[in-house]
Amino acid sequence: MSYPSEYRYTKDHEWLRIEGSRVTVGITHHAQEELGDIVFVELPSVGSKTGKGEVVATVESVKAVGDVTAPMSGEVVEVNDGLEDAPETVNQSPHEDGWLFVVEASSPEEAEEYFDAAGYEAFLSEG
Repeated sequence: MSYPSEYRYTKDHEWLRIEGSRVTVGITHHAQEELGDIVFVELPSVGSKTGKGEVVATVESVKAVGDVTAPMSGEVVEVNDGLEDAPETVNQSPHEDGWLFVVEASSPEEAEEYFDAAGYEAFLSEG
C-alpha cells in the first residue's frame, strides 16, 4: 500500500489533507485494516469546537471501537454524512471517499509535526 504523498499522517493512524486552513481528516488504510469491517461511524457535530488531541469521532468495527482524535485545534465545518448509511466506505476507500470530517484549523502550523507519506510508511515498518 502506498500512501498519498500530499497528505500528512499521525502516529494514531489518521491522515490529514490540508488545503489552506481547512483540514480533512480520515483514518489510514492501515487503521481500517486493523479494525476490520466498519459497521458504524459516529461523527462530530458541524460547528463544534475541538482541541488538538480531543476525541471527536469513533469508528466501530465488528471487532473493536476506535477513537478518532482531532489532529488540530479548530472548528468542525463539515462531516461525511454518507458514512451514516454506508460506514463500509471507510474500508473501501479510506483515503478518498471514506474521509470523516473537516476542521477549520485555528493553528494550521500544528500539521508540521506529523509524518509525510515516507515517514509514515517508515513508522509502520518499525512496528
